[in-house]
Amino acid sequence: MEYGEYAEYAELKGKKIGIAMSGSFCMFDKVFSQMEHLAEAGAEIYPFFSDAAQQISSRFGTPEEYRKRVEEITGRAPVMSIEGAEPVGPKGYLDVLAIVPCTGNTAAKLANGITDSPVLMASKAHLRNNKPLVIFISTNDGLGMNLKNIGLLLNTKNIYFVPFGQDDWKKKPNSLVAHADMLLPALEAALEHKQIQPLLV
Repeated sequence: MEYGEYAEYAELKGKKIGIAMSGSFCMFDKVFSQMEHLAEAGAEIYPFFSDAAQQISSRFGTPEEYRKRVEEITGRAPVMSIEGAEPVGPKGYLDVLAIVPCTGNTAAKLANGITDSPVLMASKAHLRNNKPLVIFISTNDGLGMNLKNIGLLLNTKNIYFVPFGQDDWKKKPNSLVAHADMLLPALEAALEHKQIQPLLV
């Protein structure tokens, strides 16, 4: 699918979209902006927080600030427990789930079947329903230790990626980050069980 096909995001209206946030805090402002665009497109947004997202304060903000922003955008409090995320499977209420951003730690655990956070439980539960899971990668070791895990996820049924590239190849040659402005097009493509292309940009 070419980017130009997604001018208005009409296919997202009324869709139930899970946004699962893991701890790449430098990307949170961009993620919040995309969540606002999703809301404007008429999507119903269901937020989930990893343990890091709900516990760690950094120069980018505090967990309290993140929760408040998410609730303002979505009208829902984020799911912040494994038991709270588990019903995603049996209830099957999401059309698509996106891990935005997806840290290297989360990607590694997902690729190896580890379910020890609300984000990972939501992902596992959602995949059991043969519904699309979208990965918004954001990791400093994407071309290092985590490359093998990204490869595994790329080759896993029902998993799709937001187009990504090297964000700072001079100072951080192994770092990979997805392009925030491609999240909505990637979600539309994933709802059709297609990987948006080009993937590497």
